[in-house]
This record gives sequence, C-alpha cells and structure tokens, in this order.
Amino acid sequence: MGAKSSAWLTENFGLAGKRALVTGASKGIGGATAIALARAGANLTLWGRDAASLESTTSACIEAGAEVSTVIADMRDLKSVSLAAEKAIAENQIDILVNNAGVISRAPAIETKSADWQSVIDINVNAIFTITQIVAKPMLERRDGRIINIASLLSFQGGINVPAYTASKHAVVGLTKALANEWASQGVTVNAIAPGYIATDNTKPLMEDAGRQKAILARIPMGRWGIPEDIAGSVIFLSSKTASYVTGHVLVADGGWLSR
Repeated sequence: MGAKSSAWLTENFGLAGKRALVTGASKGIGGATAIALARAGANLTLWGRDAASLESTTSACIEAGAEVSTVIADMRDLKSVSLAAEKAIAENQIDILVNNAGVISRAPAIETKSADWQSVIDINVNAIFTITQIVAKPMLERRDGRIINIASLLSFQGGINVPAYTASKHAVVGLTKALANEWASQGVTVNAIAPGYIATDNTKPLMEDAGRQKAILARIPMGRWGIPEDIAGSVIFLSSKTASYVTGHVLVADGGWLSR
C-alpha cells in the first residue's frame, strides 16, 4: 500500500483521539467491537455487569494501544444505569456510543412470564434510551458524536418463541430513526446495525438444536453463521469520518439472510 493510500485510510477510517463507550463489552459482539475500535485508534470505556467479566476485553484493548476505563452497572436497574452513564461522561469525553448490551428470553408468547418480558424490555430498550439520553447531551453541545445501536434481523421479522426480544428490537430501530431525525442538524448521527445469526451465547440454544441449525444455515446464502468480528467492521465504518452523512440507517450484516 502506498503512503498516500495509507494516509487516506487513516484520515477517513482511523479513530485516533476518539473515545468509544461500548455496553455489553465483556464478550461476543461487544467484546469484538471494543477490540476493533481500539485497533482503529480509539480509547475505550467498557461497560459490563462486573469488573471480572471485562478483564479479557480490557487486556486486548490495552494490547492494541488503547487507554481503557470501565463502568459497572446491571442494565436491568435503570437507576444504576443512569449513575453509570453520568460517571462515564464525567470521567471522559465520549465521542462514540455503541449500545450493544442485550438479552433474549425464549418461550412461546402464551407462556412468557411478565418478569421475563419486563427484563428484556428494560435491558434492550429502556436502558438504551437512558444511556443515550445522558451520553448524547454533551455530544449535542459539542455538535459532534456517533451513536450506534445493535438491532437484529428480528427488527424486521417475528422470530419464533421470542416475542419480547422481537418487540424490543423493533423498538431499537424506531428509536434509532426518531433520534436521528432530532439530532442530525446538531452534528450527531444515530444508526443501527442489524446482525444476522451470529455465534454468541444468545444463539447457543439454536446452534445446539440440530433442526433449527440446519434450517438456519439453509437460508443463509453465505452458508455459515456469522462471528462477532463480522459486526465489528460495520461499527468502525459508522464511527468513522467516511460515514459522516449517514444517519437514521439500519445496516444489515446477515450473510444475505434477508435477501433470500
């Protein structure tokens, strides 16, 4: 690669001098995203349920050259979420927010317990809005910031036996578009990424079900499950200078699932 090409890539995709807050950063998509952001030059604020769960991601980010801080809060406790978000913006300027943390509850709608429904909605929707509202305020004051929400294929489809998750991910896309409309003129972009079937703890029950595994693979044109790193590249793009005119968009990374 020539020097000019390298300089162009650094200028347009590099994130040196930026700081990203990533929720659910202990593993899976969140962990891979945090490490990719560090490799692109960003410093990190990692959000997790406990300090021990963040140790691996923290080490990898530091190895990549990032300065790393952590915030600890249970996403089901909105008071703790609010306090943690306030702590994060008090300690560092947050330039990029990746709302990745999420949970899934599997049961037929008729058997879904109220507590399970509420837990999914609290983590996947209410916590996202709480964090975003707090972190976006200084972004809007600076007239600069990137917010990236992790949606799902079930932002577009109904799924099987996951009514709360499906409702929550539809809400994430709606919230993404609503905030994009409000904040675009103030320098803050808001986008979402809709991953396809990614090999994580959330999808482990599907991978272990031979029938579902076969049916899912048969529909994915690429013929494989995604891995967390397949999503991280989309986060880098939406965080970068190159995506400065992109807002209110849902970027689907699904191996072709929705096109079939």
